Amino acid sequence: MDPDSVTETSRVPHGSSDDGSVLDFSANSNTRTPEGAREAYDDAFEPSRSYPPDDYPEFRAAAADYVGCAPERIIPTAGGLAALRLAIGTTVQSGDSALVPYPSFGEYAREIELQGGDSTFVPHDTVLDTDPEPHALAVVCNPNNPTGERYDTDRLRSFAARCRATDTLLLVDEAFLGFTSEPSLAGEPGVVVARSLTKLFGFPGLRAGFAVADDGSHDRLATARRAWSLGWPAARVGTVSMRDEPFIEATRDRIARERRFLRETLDAEFTVAPSDAPFLLVTVPDHERLTERAREAGVVVRDATTFRGLDSHIRVAVRERSENERLLDALGIDVPE
Repeated sequence: MDPDSVTETSRVPHGSSDDGSVLDFSANSNTRTPEGAREAYDDAFEPSRSYPPDDYPEFRAAAADYVGCAPERIIPTAGGLAALRLAIGTTVQSGDSALVPYPSFGEYAREIELQGGDSTFVPHDTVLDTDPEPHALAVVCNPNNPTGERYDTDRLRSFAARCRATDTLLLVDEAFLGFTSEPSLAGEPGVVVARSLTKLFGFPGLRAGFAVADDGSHDRLATARRAWSLGWPAARVGTVSMRDEPFIEATRDRIARERRFLRETLDAEFTVAPSDAPFLLVTVPDHERLTERAREAGVVVRDATTFRGLDSHIRVAVRERSENERLLDALGIDVPE
């Protein structure tokens, strides 16, 4: 991290509300958790009186099966954001340029700035057509946050090959890819994948995730990783969750069904972007008025104008049917019979 850049860098706004009296549609975590997660959490109490094994063999094995790579490629981290910081911090030097999509997750540019690097912003739907050669790093969010679109896997692999040819590290944030059946880029040469267990498994407060890197980047990331980067509860719950394939499949089906319901209903009043993620980006005529109206009805939505390039948008999570109907009512939309 570049000390001089810290004073010139600000925090990034995020969704989520800690107000227990409202229904939170501003964050995108699963409303359900795997059946064995609570028992795994409770069972971690006694082991937590000692340090966990720093190589996390069970967690790494489960993560490898989950994304389809070798266990030795897994680098455990305290959430997906820690994986992003690890990849950017071991790649970007002061004065380097990095290719960053927009609108997209604001932490990419922030982490690059903290390293003293410069972000070259390109529209998220053209990033795979951009020449990576001038850049030390290229970032792709798949599916993209906040727009929700998933990139074509073949085009993404082709872009990865072009990045390899120019010695540009490709960082792929797959925080929401688990909601789809698409394959991960984990293990692809010249690519670092960042994964979060926050979204699919519904544990934003647990702080569990991992990075995946090939031989060219793995040793750097593994060396730079902080010791004991996962506590016992995160390691135990993460291991159980990633092995719960029925839960993963049921979640994908439910989210797809509820996303379709929400999109079709919202589309009658507003413009809704296509999405493969557990959220929808909605263009609205007056985002401030609509956000306040929802809040008065006890529902919090994400003001998406904090994302670069968006000026009258909200982002809404996909939740349970009764909750989705409450969102529609808060936005002044008639709920279908």
